[in-house]
Amino acid sequence: MEVRDAVETDAGAIAGIADAPAEAMRRTIHDRTVRVAVADTTATDPNVDADHERDPDLLGFVSFDVRENTVHVTQVGGTPDACERLLAEPMRFAAGEDMAVELLIVEGDDAARAAVENADFDRVGPGPRFDGNATTRYRMENP
Repeated sequence: MEVRDAVETDAGAIAGIADAPAEAMRRTIHDRTVRVAVADTTATDPNVDADHERDPDLLGFVSFDVRENTVHVTQVGGTPDACERLLAEPMRFAAGEDMAVELLIVEGDDAARAAVENADFDRVGPGPRFDGNATTRYRMENP
């Protein structure tokens, strides 16, 4: 699995993972830091273009931004392994900037919840409801 910055052409694949409109994901790519996990295609296909013109096999994505001295993970989704690998991206950024990391996990998102729990985030209580779905707030003070 490789992790790279998301590009605009990833918006459709990210939208499929996030169950959101592609245009919304395109705006997210422009407005936040977005990283994607892709299958390690170079091992099986050495002719894959480095500029990612073709649609890669996206395994997951994470988006995050910084507000009030905290790195806020705004979305994370994908396979369980991808979620775990991608969650390390905002944690690494936060560690370098001496910031906390915070995120909300929607009830029923087992891959993201497992990644958060494996990373030893603290459950700090319920979060707001999104589209009628309950969320749980997680935080890590010193990644």
